[in-house]
Amino acid sequence: MQRLFRRTAVSAALAALCAAGVGCRSAQAWREDADRAAAERLAAARAAEGLREEPVEVESASDTLRRRLLVGQNLPVFDPASLGIRDLPTNRYWRAEERLLPGREGADAAFAPAGTNALEIGLQDAVRIAAANSPDFQADKERLFESALALDLASHEFHTTLLGALAGSVDSALGGEDGKRQGSHGETATAGAKRTFENGVSTDASLALNLAGSLTGKRKTAWGAVADISVSIPLLRGSGTLVRRESLTQAERDLVYAVREFEQRKRAFVADVARAYLSLLLAKRTRQNEDDNYRRVVLSTRRSRRMADASRLSKAAFDQAHQSELAARASWIAACQGYETTLDSFKARLGLPPDARIEPRESDLEELKALVARFLAPPEEDASAPPDTDALPPPDSVDEGAMKEATDRALAVAFERRADVLDARERVEDAQRHLLVAEDALRSEITLGGAARVGEPGSAAMAREGRDHGEFRMKDGTASGTLKIDLALERTAERNAYRNALVALEAAVRAYQKAEDDLKATVRQDMRSLSQTREQLAIQSRAVELAARRVRNQDLLLEAGRADMTDLLDAQAALVSAQNSLYRAITDWRGQELALQRDLGTLDATVDGVWTETDLAALGISGAENAR
Repeated sequence: MQRLFRRTAVSAALAALCAAGVGCRSAQAWREDADRAAAERLAAARAAEGLREEPVEVESASDTLRRRLLVGQNLPVFDPASLGIRDLPTNRYWRAEERLLPGREGADAAFAPAGTNALEIGLQDAVRIAAANSPDFQADKERLFESALALDLASHEFHTTLLGALAGSVDSALGGEDGKRQGSHGETATAGAKRTFENGVSTDASLALNLAGSLTGKRKTAWGAVADISVSIPLLRGSGTLVRRESLTQAERDLVYAVREFEQRKRAFVADVARAYLSLLLAKRTRQNEDDNYRRVVLSTRRSRRMADASRLSKAAFDQAHQSELAARASWIAACQGYETTLDSFKARLGLPPDARIEPRESDLEELKALVARFLAPPEEDASAPPDTDALPPPDSVDEGAMKEATDRALAVAFERRADVLDARERVEDAQRHLLVAEDALRSEITLGGAARVGEPGSAAMAREGRDHGEFRMKDGTASGTLKIDLALERTAERNAYRNALVALEAAVRAYQKAEDDLKATVRQDMRSLSQTREQLAIQSRAVELAARRVRNQDLLLEAGRADMTDLLDAQAALVSAQNSLYRAITDWRGQELALQRDLGTLDATVDGVWTETDLAALGISGAENAR
């Protein structure tokens, strides 16, 4: 019995050593293999679409801006996970050094907080930071990466698959003429390959070598070898490249759709972050305007006090001035709180902690204001003259005149560059292909099969008979053939699938129609909105000039005793309202311009958040000049 256990242990150890040496790879090696396969698939898909080559990293950088802010600004952290995956403590489940690649710099590596001081960033900076830290953008990259891996898996259906196995066994049983216990052992090594071709033909070949012997008596052994090969050829149902390759074809199309969707998502991401940044600039400028107005009203209230004490102003007028001061303070406080709320929302969009100290660049709004000044209407020479009501110019329309021509050119650009409309068109082709596959499933099945076998395995009985190996003679081989016929008598499930495929084709056509109509409506609305914000710029710029002049005039009239405090307070309120409206018009115009570029597909962005705009005027889209 001890010899039996020793023989069992030796066989198991040999099998384990062989498996460890031949078939085992580390998890890190498998992970690197998956990364390489996904990168190759993505590069090929992007090249086919004429896009630049750029890596899509789904593993976070070694030191993100979020982490640097938490540490550098000494912000409260309640769990190591807040800092990043590399800061997770080592335990029985997790060892970062075994599962993560060496650290790399992220797109936000250039941004570093200076102690506890606020980090000042601009518009371009904001997009780069968001590209490296935004959880939503990271999820977009991960979905693209998963699509690449899905295609890699689907492609293995038509690859040659190598098979290998080692096995060892020990048997013990009563037997023989003397009734004594007899034992035997066996060790087998199998190697083989199988492949399914794109026309539906499948093959399977294997070679098995084995050693068997007796554990009792003379303990002799015998070895043998057996070779098998089989082939299956479908003739009707399931035959042909189109049908058999459908899963791989769809996986290839899905990756192309994912690449196109990611390109449009990058454009939308830039426009969304830019709008959030412009909203932050507007909130900051509104706070400043309300602060300036509050100071003006306070000065007016103090002057009204002096005038009331000198009996130059009634007590009721002073009370009204004091009431205006309180209202101005309330507006100032609301503007301060509104800025902080907007700042918190902006940091959340960037993927940064809400308590991190971040400030928008002061010069950005002034630069934008100077840039927009190019498009403002010149001051009217005689604003007091009554307008000619018979000659009032109508607003621009996307259905008439120069605006229609610009809109038509914008639509042509959009349908050339917007990949989601192309996706909708190609999904109609997908539905047609699926319909053919469903139709194929309705046919009868006729499959030819064949198999051949040669060789003789070794056995303990062979060893006891005195033979040391089995025979491996081709003339002693066996061959067989099969013919499988499945008449199309029961195809209820396939019938329903075919009918549903027809319904799906109808739905795909409607989806394309909707995508086309939606893009037309979106571009038309973008052009209207851009024209409207341009008009608002001119109007609000003129309104600020008039309001400032009114404040100056009322101040002089009040000093001369020809006006009352109510007129001055009304003029000051009108001024701050006009200033806020002007800056809102500026940010609305800039945001709408980016939205138009996003919807036309002309906004170019990289995965790291570096973006450039296209000169729309050069494309013949007048009235849509961009601030480049």
